[in-house]
Amino acid sequence: MESIVARHMGVTALPAGLEPTAAELDAIELELPLILAERDELDAQIMVLDRVPSEVDLTRLRRARRRVLAARTALENRAAAAPGGVA
Repeated sequence: MESIVARHMGVTALPAGLEPTAAELDAIELELPLILAERDELDAQIMVLDRVPSEVDLTRLRRARRRVLAARTALENRAAAAPGGVA
């Protein structure tokens, strides 16, 4: 059986440093509460795409939106309080 392998180098070389830096990981960790809140809001929106939202669905959507707003506010406040932060 013949091996199906490329016999030449790739056209574009991959960059050497594909791993995120420590600063990038710290930024992701800082934004994680907002990312998770936005994911939960999206899940709540997806649930009601194909039907009329019930009272429970509307409550879930409102709570998800409030969590997103709270996470955004906390992130902005933390950024403004940090040294060199933009107010």
